Amino acid sequence: MLPDRSTPPIAGLPAVSSLSWSIPGLKDDPTMCLRCRSAQLLCGKPVCPILVKYDAFARTLPLLGTKELDGSSPPGLFVGRFGYPKVSLGPLVSPLHGDTLLFDTPEEWVGRSVQEVVSFRTMLVRGTRRFSVFDAEKPIRLVDDVQTLALSSESVETEATFARPPRGNLGLSDDLPPYGPTAPIESIRLNVRRVDQHLDRLASDIHANAGVAVKELYERNVRVSRIQRAFSAGTLGRRGRRKFVPTRWSITAVDDILSKQNLSKVRYLPELDTYRLYRYTALDNRWVVAMLPGAYRYESIEAWYPNTLWNPNPQHIAIMGDHEGFRGRTTYASIGGCYYAARLATSETLLKLGRQAGVVVLREVHPGEILPLGVWNVREHLRAALSQPSESMDSLEELLTKVSETFDIPLSRWVRASSIVTSARTQMTLDRFLTAPTPRAATVSPAR
Repeated sequence: MLPDRSTPPIAGLPAVSSLSWSIPGLKDDPTMCLRCRSAQLLCGKPVCPILVKYDAFARTLPLLGTKELDGSSPPGLFVGRFGYPKVSLGPLVSPLHGDTLLFDTPEEWVGRSVQEVVSFRTMLVRGTRRFSVFDAEKPIRLVDDVQTLALSSESVETEATFARPPRGNLGLSDDLPPYGPTAPIESIRLNVRRVDQHLDRLASDIHANAGVAVKELYERNVRVSRIQRAFSAGTLGRRGRRKFVPTRWSITAVDDILSKQNLSKVRYLPELDTYRLYRYTALDNRWVVAMLPGAYRYESIEAWYPNTLWNPNPQHIAIMGDHEGFRGRTTYASIGGCYYAARLATSETLLKLGRQAGVVVLREVHPGEILPLGVWNVREHLRAALSQPSESMDSLEELLTKVSETFDIPLSRWVRASSIVTSARTQMTLDRFLTAPTPRAATVSPAR
C-alpha cells in the first residue's frame, strides 16, 4: 500500500520528525534506532517494536538450547508458501507443558495486548521439512503425524528432534499470526488423546470436496481457526485431490468460502430499513461498521495513520479499499485477506439479523499498530464489535455525523474513498423517486 501523497497533512496531528518511519532504520536514517535505544521513541510508536520482539524471545530462547524439544503443541502447524509447490511443513511446538491451546486460538485473543499475543506466538517453535503439496496423501510418517495434530481438539504432548537448535527472528506477516524460532525437524512423537469428532469425520470422508467439508464444519460450529488448520494440512477433500495449502492461503480461502456461503442466504432475506452503526476500538485500531438500507453490497476501507506499519510517511494518510455489489466479485481484493475476514464477520451478523443491507467497514489504524498480527485481528475484532448493540439512525447524514465523531481522519476523506457511501448520497433510488414531491408544472400563458 502506497502513501496517499495527494492528501495534505491531517489537521491537528502532532508534529512528527521527518525521520520517523514505521520500520526502524528504513531509508532516511539507518542510525535512528541506535540513537533512540527505545528511550525517545523517535519512530513515533507508543512502544518500541524491537523491545517487544526482544522481550518475547528472551523468555523463549533459554528453553531451546538443544536439538531436543519436549513440550506441548497447542495443537498447531505451519505450511509455508515459498517455493510452491515444494513447501515447508511442520508442527508448532511449545517448550511448555500442559494446556497451550490459547497460543494458537485467535478467537480467544480479543482484549489481549500486542505484547501478550507476541509472547504466545514466540513460545511456538516451528519445525520444518520440505514436501510437495501433493504429498498430503502419501504414507509418510511426519505427514501422518502433522495431519493427526491438525485434528486434535486439545493440546498434544510432543517430543521433537531437530537438525539443529531452533533459532531465528520473529516471523511476521499481515495475514498470519507471528511465530517463533525455527529449525529443520527430523522426527516427532505425539500423544494425541482426543480428536475433534467433526474434523475426524470429514477427514475420513473421501467423497466430499474440500469446500463442502469446510461449510459443514462451520455449520457444526467448529471454530474457523480449526477449520483453517485442517484445510492447510490437507486433511479435507476427495481422495486423490487432497494437498497441503500454505497457511497464509488457507486462512483467506476459508474466510472466502464461508462468507460466500453466508451471502448465498443473505441475498434472499428482507432488506434492512434503518441505518445502523457499530463502533469498536482495539490495539490502537478504530473500527466502524455501517449498515445501510437496501440490497446487499459490501465495502472495506483501511486508512493508515501517518507513521503506522504500512504507511511510513510522517504526514500523509494512506487509504485504500475494495467493494462488491449484490452479486459479489470475481477478482482478488487489492487489500488482501483483511477484506475476506471482514466480509465473513459482517455476513454472520446479517444472518443473525435476518436482513440484507449495504455494509461499509471502516478501519482507522493509529501508530500503536507496531507489528503485523494477522487477519484474525480484523475478523475477531469485528465479531466483537458486531456483538454489541448497534446505534440506529434515520438518515445517512446522521450516520455520517456519528462516523466523523469516531475518527480523526476527516469525514470527507472517507466519503471520497467509499463507492457505496458516494452512491448512497448521490443516486436517486426508486423508493425516493416515487415518494418525492412532484414539482408543480409551470403555467403557460396562451399565445395572443
